Formats: sequence, structure tokens, C-alpha cells
Amino acid sequence: MAETENTEENENVEATEAVEEVEATEAATTGEAEAAEETEAAAPAPALTRAEQRAQARHQDASNRPSRTPEERQAERVERRKTKAVARRRRRLQEREKAKASATEVPPTPPVERAKNSPKVRQGLVVSAKPDKTITVRIDSARRHPRYEKIVRSSTTLHAHDETNDAHEGDTVRIVESRPLSRTKRWRLDEVLERAR
Repeated sequence: MAETENTEENENVEATEAVEEVEATEAATTGEAEAAEETEAAAPAPALTRAEQRAQARHQDASNRPSRTPEERQAERVERRKTKAVARRRRRLQEREKAKASATEVPPTPPVERAKNSPKVRQGLVVSAKPDKTITVRIDSARRHPRYEKIVRSSTTLHAHDETNDAHEGDTVRIVESRPLSRTKRWRLDEVLERAR
């Protein structure tokens, strides 16, 4: 019996020692935690990016919000969509009205009307008048590229018939489409608009 009492006492002593050790370690960890909190308060908080700030705000909002049923969340979603749809409709109506107002301010340029089967007319610069009764006319064109919106400049040369050898190099002339007059000539001189100096 004495042995059982001694073992019980030993067990009690060991249990109290274990409890004291646990309490001591808890005190040490709480002390460390308090010290860490103090150092964190003393040290400036690292700057958060905007995305991190938004995420943190969302998290705080979610933690403060009471839990909702899926039906309540769906109803909230539907309500948000309705308000956005109303705002979209209002914005689109404003854009349409603005487009109508700008369209009425500047009248559209009428397309160049050409009678059916009438010959094409071009204006260009004479780059060569050396052959007899023939001139070479350079026609410059500039157009906006459909995708890249850059102004693309190009030129083409046409041979035109000049019966009286009226045009000279450097003149600005108007030429008119005609029947084939030779292997390369499909145009004829209509008028000399500006003489070269």
C-alpha cells in the first residue's frame, strides 16, 4: 500500500511539474507574441498595392457581412444587373443623340456623280513630253489605310495622247479615258490646268 501511495505522489508531482512547464512555455510564448506585436506597431506597415488593398477591403466586408442563403445572393446579383442595364441604356441613348447631333451639324459630302458610261477623268503632273503626240502623266494619290489608319501615298503613271503637243514637262493637266490608241495609250489630254514656270 505504501508503494502505491508513493507512486501516486510521484505521479502527482510529475503532473504538477508538467503543468508548471506548460504554463511557463505559454507565458514565454505570450510574452514573445506581445513583444512581436509591439515591434510590429513600432515598425511601419509595408505599403500595399491597390489590388491588395481592394482584396483586403473585400475580405473585411465579407467577414462583417452576415451569412446569406444562395437565394438572397442570387436576388442581390439580379438587382445589380438591373441597375447596370439601366445605366447602359442611358449611356447608349446619350451616345446616339450625340451622334445624331454631330451628323446633322456637318452635311455629308455627296458622292461624285458620273453619268453612266461616261469616261474617267484624272488630274496629274506631266513627267515626260519627249515622244511625239504623247505625254506621260504621274497621278499621285493618298488614302488612309483601313486597318492602320496611316496615310498611304502612291502614284501611277499613265500615257496620254496629246494631238497638238500642247503640254510640256511640269504642267498640271487633266486627262480623260479614251479608246486604246496604242499599246500603252488609253487616255487623251483634255486640258492643261497649270503651266510649268
